[in-house]
Amino acid sequence: MWYNNILETIGNTPLVKLNKLVEGVDATILAKIETFNPGNSIKDRMAIKMIEVAEKEGKLKPGGTIIEGTSGNTGMGLAIAAVIKGYKCIFTTTDKQSKEKMDALRAFGAEVIVCPTDVDPEDPRSYYSVSTRLEQENPNSWKPNQYDNPANSLAHYEQTGPEIWTQTEGKITHLVVGVGTGGTISGTAKYLKEQNPAIKIWGIDTYGSVFKKYKETGILDKKEIYPYITEGIGEDFLPKNVNFDLIDRFEKVTDKDAALMTREIARKEGIFVGNSAGAAIAGLLQLKSELKKDDVVVVIFHDHGTRYMGKMFNDDWLRERGFLEDNKLTAKSILTKRKPQEMIAIDSEKTVLEAINIMKALHVSQIPVMQKGMIVGKITETDVLNALLENPSVKSAKVVSIQTNPFPFVDLNASIDKISGLINKDNCAVLVEDVTGKIEIITQYDIINAISG
Repeated sequence: MWYNNILETIGNTPLVKLNKLVEGVDATILAKIETFNPGNSIKDRMAIKMIEVAEKEGKLKPGGTIIEGTSGNTGMGLAIAAVIKGYKCIFTTTDKQSKEKMDALRAFGAEVIVCPTDVDPEDPRSYYSVSTRLEQENPNSWKPNQYDNPANSLAHYEQTGPEIWTQTEGKITHLVVGVGTGGTISGTAKYLKEQNPAIKIWGIDTYGSVFKKYKETGILDKKEIYPYITEGIGEDFLPKNVNFDLIDRFEKVTDKDAALMTREIARKEGIFVGNSAGAAIAGLLQLKSELKKDDVVVVIFHDHGTRYMGKMFNDDWLRERGFLEDNKLTAKSILTKRKPQEMIAIDSEKTVLEAINIMKALHVSQIPVMQKGMIVGKITETDVLNALLENPSVKSAKVVSIQTNPFPFVDLNASIDKISGLINKDNCAVLVEDVTGKIEIITQYDIINAISG
């Protein structure tokens, strides 16, 4: 047996029992592994459904352009369908999304426009507003608007819900889903509650999102909104696809807990999934006391871990945000191990001879160069030597004439691996801003001293 095209392979994803990850949870926990879809995420289901409905309604015509605001996964599903069906794609996304997601969209020929995260949805710079403007400017274009498009929820009512009901033989008691556009949780919940109204639907939210408070109070509180790191869930507005009547409760999960749990899924279950799956499991574990022995819980694992290699699966990224602590040296611990010292710097308007005299007097081999209180470059023994060999009279010239690019800055939580990786023939030191805002320099000697001390 074969399929006529890749779109026919969407759906019928496996349901897998979790074991080590949920030890101590008095229930059966099953993961719906949506990475088996061709675009490696659950969004393939609604992407093709939205396109099929738009074609049927005459909104998407042959040779048309699909324009959508997406965090990456919906765009992937739309892009794959566009390849098969002959459409063009333009996607807007936010600057908090992983580079891997954007690169994946471009791999299918899509144009990707990156917009700022920290703006209101109504702001003309937001990825919602930009996609709307582009639709108006491009003839023969169509914006799916996954947040408000009922075909989003319909896909899960027709596919995801029935699959889960069949795979659990109707024994499911709880559904746990990270909530973003709301299509997955609302469409699946609608079908499942039609089969058994007693099934509990738990939505996973993130701090900085409005869902939980709105569910509990009916108030859209703008004070609840602030930037967050977790991808794929939470919103700063109310998408029409979020059916609050079908969702029994929301549970908020911190960025840190979501990120670290994402890694634990791979390490304890061998399942390589993304950030929203980590949030879903972290939320489930926060609520484990409410589960009983005979409960059967299904958790949606939305997308694949390869989309997060530069983030949740990158130790330095986690350390820089204070999410990961280990015994490795960091910029902070290197500074702690050495005696307090003032960073020596020279103004760019000083002469090269003055720089030479400072190096001699203080026995330093490199000096950051300042201009109006800002670090604008560096001067090293090598720079001075090369300049003198070329022109001995350069001693009377200004430092700015021979300075080179400044030393790279690192975060206080940057690991020794990252710091040593930045130190090379062009950079014999790095700069770091301490907790008081003071600029410190870390040299090769400091690293050696910290390792051996």
